Amino acid sequence: MPPRDRIAQSRGFLRNRVRVGLRRSRDSIIPALQMTICAVGAYGFAEYVLGHEGPLFAATAALISLGFSREPRTRRVLEVGIGCTLGISIGELLLHALGTGLWQAAVVLFISVMLARFLDRGVIFTTQLGLQSLLVVLLPAPDGGVFTRSADALVGGLFALLVTMLAPRDPRREPKANVRDLLHELSAVLRQCAEAVAKSDSTIAWHALVRARNTQPQLDLLTRSVRDAREIARISPAYRRHLAELGDLRGSIGYLDLAVRNSRVFARRTTSVINHAALNDEAIERVTEVVNDTADAVDVLARALAGGESGGTRERHLRQARNELAAVGAQLNPGALGITNIQGDALLMLFRPLVVDLLESTGLTHEEAVRCLSAV
Repeated sequence: MPPRDRIAQSRGFLRNRVRVGLRRSRDSIIPALQMTICAVGAYGFAEYVLGHEGPLFAATAALISLGFSREPRTRRVLEVGIGCTLGISIGELLLHALGTGLWQAAVVLFISVMLARFLDRGVIFTTQLGLQSLLVVLLPAPDGGVFTRSADALVGGLFALLVTMLAPRDPRREPKANVRDLLHELSAVLRQCAEAVAKSDSTIAWHALVRARNTQPQLDLLTRSVRDAREIARISPAYRRHLAELGDLRGSIGYLDLAVRNSRVFARRTTSVINHAALNDEAIERVTEVVNDTADAVDVLARALAGGESGGTRERHLRQARNELAAVGAQLNPGALGITNIQGDALLMLFRPLVVDLLESTGLTHEEAVRCLSAV
């Protein structure tokens, strides 16, 4: 590569790194402020209120417990905070019994790790308990006496929990973004399937199958984010009113999971149907239209579940999605779609459960959803 091209490539790389770094820093302003307030507040409380001299463990426990995340996790804060506090307490107990030295440090670390594994399977918990107990043995003891550092760690953990409870970010933000991304992917999968049928191109259907399979990490992330958001809403007075909405979203996730799984089955079957030329021209046109209509309804469902609107607007979008899906369900019989052979029937039978799952995600019971389908 000529030197000029290498220089231009390097400049482009640096510009991209600077742009990404600036965006990442901008998005991290709130977490950075939370960490700063938490650590300095815990240090100041331990020093000026409790009278501890140089309470480094208060700031350390607060900083580690809170961690760097745009959305604080209650379990993580408690896990790390308890690990820090317990580790320091164990270290001070063993320090008082064994004294200081390298062999004492080895004994403390081994006992701490084994105790952590007995209490909890979390890797973070084990690491924090072992590290803090080791630091207690290796660092000089404070003037405040035994368990001064344990009290500092407890203060740090409590401050981290307090910051988590009073976090200024809406806990619904992340799960709503995740459900929107998931439903947009599901809509795209359905549109690819419709395109594959319209063009009789099994390669497009195969790409839709691959795309549907790649949604599993999104499903896992959505499940975790809803669980974490409910934890925050449960302990935060400011967001407790959102518990019902988050509960409804959690209920929808199970049906969305089934819908995505059924979309994989449908995409795989679409590939086979196209390869065997199982649909006539009329069936191709009508199946394409039905699948595209379902994708349109999924887009409306995304606005209902992921929108930041008022409850009335959300219910209106849910009702619209439900009506559009019911209209699709009313067409799902071989006669209405012009299907004339058993392979086409099989494709239709695989699409019907997907529509039922989507209807249930709008709030219908299973019996109500099934009644929306056309008799076969």
